[in-house]
Amino acid sequence: MIYAIGDVHGRADLLAELHEAIAADAAMRAATRRLMVYLGDYVSRFPRGREVLDALLRPAPPGFERVLLKGNHEDIVVRFLDGELRAGRHWLRYGGDATLAEYGVGVPEDDDTALEAARRRFARALPRAHEALLRSLALSHREGGYAFVHAGLLPGVPFDRQAARDLLWIRSRFLRSREDFGWTVVHGHCIVPAPEVRANRIGLDTGAYRSGVLTCLALEGASRVFLQTAPAPD
Repeated sequence: MIYAIGDVHGRADLLAELHEAIAADAAMRAATRRLMVYLGDYVSRFPRGREVLDALLRPAPPGFERVLLKGNHEDIVVRFLDGELRAGRHWLRYGGDATLAEYGVGVPEDDDTALEAARRRFARALPRAHEALLRSLALSHREGGYAFVHAGLLPGVPFDRQAARDLLWIRSRFLRSREDFGWTVVHGHCIVPAPEVRANRIGLDTGAYRSGVLTCLALEGASRVFLQTAPAPD
């Protein structure tokens, strides 16, 4: 039994709700092996990413295995920590300010001196367990007839030769492709209003940080079921 979880982006509240739904679903099934695969993008955009990382650092629920994949936001955080200021500037444009604020770091002015000072403050404030988690995330996972990645695959390239940048960042070339990749690719990264099922891929990023809908794909043999949190009422 596999539960693939889409982009969380700081919604610790929705992740907790979805974990409860997964536990309830698993209790109704006879599977003896249960695996949760998280598709990445745990931080940024919504100011509870720190709580998400804390949740992922706790042991998996009893009876479950867990695989944590890297998203492009985790990639860019690590690159920023390692001194790549251009990555930090890009991150701030796409919700990184929410994460910096969680660690007590103000949003810097758009100049290298201020950005470097913010990077150093962030590196000091970031708990070592959080940094170790961010640096330990896997790029992909294969199980049965499915391949799990954050963003997608580059068409025409064998799975074992895929570049990390494509696994984390690719968009249109993958989304438009009708190629049979050898596995059904389960991915996040590109927001869709509802889970997107194609012959060669399944997209699970339903924009939880703004929609309130965090999506999980439950796989058991040929069965596919979607579990979702309910959006908040208007």
